[in-house]
Amino acid sequence: MGRVSQVAFWGKKDKEKPESRESKKKPGLFRRIWQKFRNIDWKDPVTRWKALFVALIGSVVIFGGGYGVISFTNSPSFCSSCHEMAPEYTTFTASSHSEISCVQCHIKPGFVNMMTHKVISLKEVYHHVMGIPEQIVQTEHEAVSDENCLQCHSKNRLVSASGDLIVNHKGHIEEGVPCISCHAGIAHAKIAARGINTEEVRGHWTEEVAQQMMEKKYLAPNMGTCIDCHDKVNNGEKPWKDVAYLVPPNPEHLEEAAKETSNAVKHEVNTEEEAKEAVAKHDEKTQKIILEALGKQQKDVKISMACATCHEEVNIPEDHKVADWNQNHGGTALNQLDKCVDCHQDSKWFRDIPKEDLISLLKMAEVEEEQKDHKYQPNITVVREQARINKFCSACHSDRPNSHGKSDQYLTSHADNAKTADQKAECFVCHDREEPKADSTDVKAPTDVYCQYCHRTGFKDDVKN
Repeated sequence: MGRVSQVAFWGKKDKEKPESRESKKKPGLFRRIWQKFRNIDWKDPVTRWKALFVALIGSVVIFGGGYGVISFTNSPSFCSSCHEMAPEYTTFTASSHSEISCVQCHIKPGFVNMMTHKVISLKEVYHHVMGIPEQIVQTEHEAVSDENCLQCHSKNRLVSASGDLIVNHKGHIEEGVPCISCHAGIAHAKIAARGINTEEVRGHWTEEVAQQMMEKKYLAPNMGTCIDCHDKVNNGEKPWKDVAYLVPPNPEHLEEAAKETSNAVKHEVNTEEEAKEAVAKHDEKTQKIILEALGKQQKDVKISMACATCHEEVNIPEDHKVADWNQNHGGTALNQLDKCVDCHQDSKWFRDIPKEDLISLLKMAEVEEEQKDHKYQPNITVVREQARINKFCSACHSDRPNSHGKSDQYLTSHADNAKTADQKAECFVCHDREEPKADSTDVKAPTDVYCQYCHRTGFKDDVKN
């Protein structure tokens, strides 16, 4: 017996063939499809039009669907669908870049770059499924490039938006200085470097929290960013050549780096004297940079770091120009410390950002909100602590005051200068009352000379501060 097979869609009949044992076997799916394809009469114009129609529909489905998938995965809402991205997404929505998509910064322009990034990003899907990372950071290979920034921003800009800061952007770019060496915090407020986007605090990130964390000192380049780079250039370096200088360290390597540093310190610093010398060298370098920034030290300087070089609106206050200001500014510091630290606060001059704790920051924000209407009240203890830790202050306070004269003469005549609690408080800016304990967490005094080294039996008319 024989049978007549019919390909319904294409309308071509098979010739009658006698059935065999092999033909009685039902062919597999792919073989059946291949047989149908081979039996198509491509010479028939109607068949060719049908094939063209199917190909067109298939292309629309494939490419349209692919474009839809790419567009969806490029959207900020897709990034927010993974809870580990909560810190990054909420800070992004609170930033000045919230009107653009994530990929406009994080993927270089061009279709090839887009598709390459999509393939590489499959590892993020793997991490999401197999184990969420402790902290989200940019790697050296994912640093935002100048190409992305220049899609919107002109490199011909010479001043900041406020008009105060003079920065030749084109000169920096042509020298090879990447935009992110200054503007790394513009979208996410450097939350990775601050250590506040870790797994244990992701549930606390809301729009309100993001607004609180988006402080100007993390969004805009701080003085430390400029000072650190300029200091390295003045020493013959080009730090931006190392991509690791531009992005936060990978948390996976932090513990290893800390151990290596600890071992190096143990190896190099074997005695207390060597430890003191290491701290003194660090403080000396910091003070040297501060003096350069104030325009008081210009030796071997290739790039000026004086404030007036880059800031048009920085002027010396009138009350600083009076005679003997250096010797008589203590009273002003006591009464107006909050104003003093607006400029004379070296923590604003350091590029490195200390690790922070999100929960503590939120508690501090609550306290500051409650106390925002409270003004600074003169407090000699606060001034003393500031004078000890602030390198602007200690740059001078670490030197022996002229009023002390010769040691042997001042030693026998200084009692008249330390009668009242306020006078003693001035002494305690540099001197500790008692011998500092080795494990003490108090701020160390600039000098090792302490009162009870001589006054071992106490003080006459003792009035403690």
